[in-house]
Formats: sequence, structure tokens, C-alpha cells
Amino acid sequence: MKLRSTGGRLRTAAAGIAVLTSAVLAMAGCGAGGGSPAGTAGKLTVLVEGGGKAELQPIADLYQKQTGTTVDLVELPYDGLYDRIQTELGAGKASFDVAALDAIWLSAFSAGLSPLDDQFTDDVKRDLFPGLVTEAQVGGSYVGMPVWTNSEILYYRKDLFDSPKEKAAFQAKYGYPLVPPTTWKQYKDAAEFFTRDTNGDGQTDLYGTDVKGAVETEWLATVSQTGEKTMVLDPKSGNVTIDDADHLEALNYYTSLLPYAPPGAAQLDWAGAQNLFYQGKLAMMRFWGHAYTQTPANAKVLGKIGVAPMIAGPGGIAGVPGAWYLSVPKATSKQAEAKKFIAFAYQHNDLSIKTSLGLVSRISAFESQAGVAGHENYPAILTTLKSPATIARPATPKWQQIVTSVLTPMLQKAVVKGADNAALLKQAKTQIEAIEK
Repeated sequence: MKLRSTGGRLRTAAAGIAVLTSAVLAMAGCGAGGGSPAGTAGKLTVLVEGGGKAELQPIADLYQKQTGTTVDLVELPYDGLYDRIQTELGAGKASFDVAALDAIWLSAFSAGLSPLDDQFTDDVKRDLFPGLVTEAQVGGSYVGMPVWTNSEILYYRKDLFDSPKEKAAFQAKYGYPLVPPTTWKQYKDAAEFFTRDTNGDGQTDLYGTDVKGAVETEWLATVSQTGEKTMVLDPKSGNVTIDDADHLEALNYYTSLLPYAPPGAAQLDWAGAQNLFYQGKLAMMRFWGHAYTQTPANAKVLGKIGVAPMIAGPGGIAGVPGAWYLSVPKATSKQAEAKKFIAFAYQHNDLSIKTSLGLVSRISAFESQAGVAGHENYPAILTTLKSPATIARPATPKWQQIVTSVLTPMLQKAVVKGADNAALLKQAKTQIEAIEK
């Protein structure tokens, strides 16, 4: 099952986003909307991606039972979902009434989405993570209600960290107890300690951690761990901050872990890192919280995995929210019913706990699983997302272009031996400023 709640890659060019934005603005200016084809009375069509159907199915079933309205969940692949929404909003016609949107799409599609401001009461906002409330608001209006969220947390090998032999050796070498790391220093020390040759053949076969060069989110979390409050750029002022002291400190720390990570960091992505951990080749990894309940039955580390909140830098614990939002297109004629369903989904968010991914968005839903066996990942996600240092990615329609053409290539260069991190960040600033103009 696949759910890219992490800001996955889009094959659509950024130029297409710009065209879409212009088209939607023109549509709104002409008073377009309410132009969806006449549908079956008492029916809502909801577009979702990957595992999103399983997440929403119990909510849809209960809504139909209580209201009589059928909710048709249409599941599409990530790129297919983006393309369909882009095409239909650009044409001013929508065959759907609600769509689940990746957080990084909200800015690109906001002009074609109906405001949900009346749903964001003080009580609602208090039960949502601050980063999600910030992310939901684009151009002064709330254009999406969080339906599930995610964050990277710390995964570690319990068999290694609980071993009396390992504990004694670590204490003797570093002068403090071996525990699941909570700080940059502890993480780096543990990564160094567990990088070793376990077979006696002179080859390193256990690494303390991984370093991902092919995805940007983990480095962005490290940026937030410094205490940085303006990740990469400030969309309001247009000021690009990627070359400031905090971003450099984060990149220096991120790449300092390379000696304790498998070779080939420039090509390593989420799937590759996850595979390495399951094969028993990593002592630790920082990975999305939902994966805790999805360890393959043939994994060498099955039954040996521990989880904890994301590590903290000088600014504290921080991750990057990986949220999805339910939104209503302006072009649907079923505005009232669509918004009613979104309010219902928020109210019954806890129904998603028992789904295959088990992701929710409300703080109270996460808190309800405290001490529940099998949901040890919930407190780790909760602590990470509630941390003041955890901030959302910048709300710019060009974010995906920035990721694809600047951030990922920069990281792939930074993880090469001898890289000049300061120079790479300055170059990235120039490239981002050109994109934002």
C-alpha cells in the first residue's frame, strides 16, 4: 500500500503549476464555479491517493449510514491524482466534490478551492498541531482540513540498545549510558559506535545510520532542529534564507554522519533506507512514523524495532509534518454537502486509527492511543509534531520545483566527499531566487 504523505515527487513541470494558477485565478475572476456535471442525488465523489482510501473508508461508511449520502472514494496514484485535479480545476469543471491533497499542493491549487474558515474554530485549532493549522491557511483563508498527518521519528534496534554487552562498551567509550538518542550528539555517538564489521571479514556490514541524499525532507527536519523558523524561504517577503547560519549548521551536521552510513548516499531514498534497516544493516534510521506497523514478516529486525521521538538539535525536537488535507473545489455544485462531509471527517478522525496505515490528524486521536500495544509510534509522532521547533514547509506554489531542481541536487552534491556546503547553499539561494521571481 502506498501513501505519499511526505511530499512525493511530481512529474508535472512547475510551469504547468503556474499555468494552472493563472487559469484558476481567471476562472474565479469570471465568477465560474458550481459547474460540476449533474450527479446522482445524495452522492459525493472524493478523490484520494494510495492508502488514502483505506484511511477514509470507515468514515465514509459511517457518513452514509447516518446521512444516507453515498460517498464514492476514488483512489488514484499520486501523480494521477495531481494531474486530474490540475486538469479539472484548470478547466473550471470538477467531476469530484472533495479531494485529499498533499500539503505541498495547497498553495498551487488554493485559488480553485473553497474556503473552510468557518470550520476552523478555536476548539478545532486547539486539537490540531500548530504546523498543520499554519499549513492549511493560504492567502488568508483555510483551504483544507487535515485528515491525517505523519512525521519522521527515530527507529532503533532494541536488540542492540538493550544488550548489556553493548551498554557496557558504550558507557566505557563515551562516558554516558547507551539509550535511544535524543540529541544530535547522542545520535552521532551511537551511529559511530554501531558502525562495525560483525562478520570478521574486514568489511563493514552494520552501519549506525543512513544518510539520504535523494530526498530533502530529512535535511529540512534537521534545519528545523537548529531552531530555524524560516525554512528555505519566506513566502511573504520573498527572502530566501537557505544560506543562513542555521541552514549551514544543519547541512554540516547532516553530512557529518556520512562516515557511519552505507556508501551511495547520493542515490539513497526512502525505500532504499527502509530496505537497509529491515535487512539489519542499520542500527538506527529516521523514518516516517506510519511504517512502524508495516514491518514485513520476513524482515530480519522483526520484533526488534523500537521507536522514539525525532532527535533534537540546538533548537529542540523537530520533524516535518507530512499531512494530507480534505478540500472542496469551487467548481462543484455540492458545496454544502462536501463541507458537511469534511466536518464529519474531522469529528470522526479517530476511526482511521484501526486502518492499515493508522494515521490521524487530531491531537486527541493520537493521545487516545497512549499505552496501547502496537501503537508505540503514536507518542513518538505526537511528541515530534507538538514540538515548537516543528514547522511546515513554506507555502509557495513553486515548492515542488524548488525541491526537484534545487534542494535534491544540492543534497546529492553535499553528500560527496569534499563538498563545500557553504558554497552549495549560496548557489541554491541564487537558483531559488530565480525560480521565485
